[in-house]
Amino acid sequence: MKSLLLTFAGILLVVAVTAGNAGRLWSQTQTPAPAVTPEPAAAPAQTMAYPKNPVKPTAESQAKAKELYQRDCAMCHGDNGNGKTDLAESMKANMGDWTQPSTLQNHDDGELFNVIRNGKGDKMPPEQEGRAKDDAVWNLVIYIRNFGKGPAATAPATTAESH
Repeated sequence: MKSLLLTFAGILLVVAVTAGNAGRLWSQTQTPAPAVTPEPAAAPAQTMAYPKNPVKPTAESQAKAKELYQRDCAMCHGDNGNGKTDLAESMKANMGDWTQPSTLQNHDDGELFNVIRNGKGDKMPPEQEGRAKDDAVWNLVIYIRNFGKGPAATAPATTAESH
């Protein structure tokens, strides 16, 4: 008898708690939501002052930049910079298409240098420290920009002796 009484009391407790929650849920769904005042648009982010690209590309420096790109960048960004790779797709990473000139037009060389060195979000890891010297990264930026100039784009015919 005692266990029957405890079972009955337990059932009543569950019903009472459930009924109380149902009443709260009912009242919440019947109460109109308070009016939301739209937030003013956020001020545009301050433009960070990045350094200018200090290197003058040569055929040799661009050949080395191509090697660096193939080794460290092409797996995600594609051999031609279009961002359409199996790895990028599997990561659900929306890579910009660098073959389109408009993709990088609002990004200066210093900003690209900074992204290469420090990464960007959780999809673009920072460069491994000491992996490339500054001049190599600056040349890499020039190499990447050339994707948007089409297949005929080549490095200027500057030689090391002319510096």
